[in-house]
Amino acid sequence: MKIANNCLQLDVGNSSAKWRLLQAGGVAAQGRYVPGDEDSLADLMASTDTLQQVWVSSVASPRAEQELTRLVADKWGVQPWFARTCAETDGLVNSYADPTRMGVDRWLAMLAARRHIDGRLCVVDAGSALTIDIVSADGQHEGGYIIPGPALMERALLLDTDRVRFEEGAGYELSPGRSTAEAVRHGIALAQTGSVCLVLDKMNLASDQLILCGGGGEALHGLLAGAGVFWPDLVFEGLGLMAAREP
Repeated sequence: MKIANNCLQLDVGNSSAKWRLLQAGGVAAQGRYVPGDEDSLADLMASTDTLQQVWVSSVASPRAEQELTRLVADKWGVQPWFARTCAETDGLVNSYADPTRMGVDRWLAMLAARRHIDGRLCVVDAGSALTIDIVSADGQHEGGYIIPGPALMERALLLDTDRVRFEEGAGYELSPGRSTAEAVRHGIALAQTGSVCLVLDKMNLASDQLILCGGGGEALHGLLAGAGVFWPDLVFEGLGLMAAREP
């Protein structure tokens, strides 16, 4: 479908949604919507008075998608278009026996990544989960990994270990921790960066074949000493590419 003058794009995760408003091909506004948070809802609703299109990448539940559809229809009178993972899109070939089982955000990120990196590549999306996907030079998805993100790792430690407790703040660094807080946060940073480095090594990929996105992508890019390239709107870009193929 051809992009309209006013198009709202949403990248809906399990707990929140990133959004950006496109007007005349440029980004006019952007933000994050958290269900149940009135301020973030007000920001989204105030982004524009009129809309012609709403494009959505969603890994949320059907119920959450229905609520989003109602919200958009009530405010702007527009029915959103939801991108769905498929067997093949623009030369990108899915490796899943059931393509619909792959999160559409991963699919869209890979679709867009092929526009930025020639040849074989690795896409890392750092969000609630850390996803790592490898795509061959001819567009075949070779497979991928799904790893708990930092918040999930930390929560698992706090829930399932009686003696891992801390209150003092600590950042995510790679040096050995000298307090429980540092040991946990630095250990998580080591696990996240180590996972990416191990995949690159085992799959014989160079750092210039790596592209990162997601809410934690910039921080992970820094921990990796700048390896690869950080492209924050990779899923939105893939959403646009997939929407352009729709009648």
